This record gives sequence, C-alpha cells and structure tokens, in this order.
Amino acid sequence: MDDREYLTRQFEAHRVHLRSVAYRMLGSLSDADDAVQESWVRLNRSDTSAVENLGGWLTTVVARVSLDMLRARRARGEEPLGPRVPEPIVSREDGMDPEHEALLADGVGLALLVVLEQLSPPERLAFVLHDMFAVPFDEIAPVVGRSPAAARQLASRARRRVRGTPPPDADLVRQRQVVDAFMAAAREGDFDALVAVLDPEIVMRVDRGPAPAGGSAEFRGVPAVVAQVATFAPLARFARPALVNGAAGFVVARGGRSLAVAGFTVVDGRVVEIDLLADPARLRALDVAAGDG
Repeated sequence: MDDREYLTRQFEAHRVHLRSVAYRMLGSLSDADDAVQESWVRLNRSDTSAVENLGGWLTTVVARVSLDMLRARRARGEEPLGPRVPEPIVSREDGMDPEHEALLADGVGLALLVVLEQLSPPERLAFVLHDMFAVPFDEIAPVVGRSPAAARQLASRARRRVRGTPPPDADLVRQRQVVDAFMAAAREGDFDALVAVLDPEIVMRVDRGPAPAGGSAEFRGVPAVVAQVATFAPLARFARPALVNGAAGFVVARGGRSLAVAGFTVVDGRVVEIDLLADPARLRALDVAAGDG
C-alpha cells in the first residue's frame, strides 16, 4: 500500500467524525462537507510523517477550516439581521439513515445549534472541540490563537450559554403528539387549542435569509407566537411530518418545492421553541427527505 492509499483510507475512516465536528461548528451539512473536503486538500499538501495521532490532527484541521468559514460568512454579510436558524438534518418519520444517526449521536437538536450560532467563532470552536469531542485545551489554543487558559475561558463562557437550553422530552411519540396537535390547531384556526400546547415562555425564530430579500425575526411569548402562526396558517395544509435533527417537526412543500422546515423543542409536553427555516437559498441546498405532499 503506497502512502497516498494509506492516507485515503485513514481519511475515509475519520470522515463521519470530521463531518460531525464541522456540522456543529457551521450548522450546515453542505458547509460541513466543504470543510471536510478542504481538510482532505490540506492533508494531501502536508507532511504528516511525524504525526502520531492523525485523527486528532484532522480534527484540529477541520475545526480551523470551519473557524475560517465562520469568520468569512460574517465578513461577507451572509448572516441574517435577526436570528440565524441552522440548516437541519431532515429525515422521514420512519427513521434516519445510519450516517445521519451518527452525526446526531450526542443529541444535536436545533435548539442547541441555535445557541451555538449565538457564540463568537472562537467560543464555538473551544466548546465544540473540548466539550463535545474531548480535545485538550493545549491543542485548542493554537487554533484560536490564545493561551490554553484563555481557550478554557472561551469554552466556559460558551458552556454557560448552552446550559440554559432546556433538555427536550426524549419520547418521540409524545413529541409527535404535541407537534401534531399544534399543526391541527394551526390548520383549523383553533387558537385556544394552539395556546394549550405552547409553553408560556415560547420562543419562535423565523429565518427567511439575509435582508432585504428575506429577513429574520424572533417572537417571544404566546400572543406574539400565535399571531405569527396565523400568518403561516394558509400553508399549514401543505405541511408533512418529518424528523428534524431527530425530533418531531415538519416540512412545508408545494409543487415539488420546499417552502419551510420547522423544528420543535418539546419540554414537559409543551412547545418551548420553534425554529423555522424559510430561506429559499438554503432550503434548495437541503436534502429534504420527507417529500412533497
């Protein structure tokens, strides 16, 4: 086996892990795949003969590439003025494919990804690498250009933000019952029934893409969310159940075109967060496996 074949096999053995790192860093599978491909290019350009842990080396490379991509995304003004809803992993109700299951193995729901979107790029990298993949701070420090102590502080600040995210109900059947009740109330305009499934502190994020063509907004509290749901009610009949990052959600599709993907966070039998992606450009890049109704 020559050196290139050996490197190719080693890289393929780590590909799912590298996609997992990049997805948590970038909140987009298409961007994650770009980051993984760039890490392959850098591997081929590098002398790795002295590298003892190629998996660890690749992890820091894909994290560095992802950090550069995050910074470039902000510099190009690709972020919406309001909240940015990450690109979800959408699957049919009857289950996810094994690779998607591996990517979401540690419960990476949309609610967590939304919190990660709110971190600075260095905070996000420090938290993802250390808290999710157990990379030591002395290896994280050179990537973010800080001391190990400063890298530890970055992760600590991020951890405080993440800890405020409520753990969702684990029972997928119960999640689906709540989301179905929400959708039935939206279709029928039964706002008493809608209120019954919403947590008093409900948060709804709607991401239509960068302004001025799109625009994003966050709505807090039952009255604001109910009013927003009313504007989407005409499209409710085109909604179809789906798994959105492994949790109950739905896809809105019409005429073979995806109009929106919505992820729900259900806690104690009530909806506490709704994250709706309606950015046409990013929807086109999604593999929306739930299909068109």
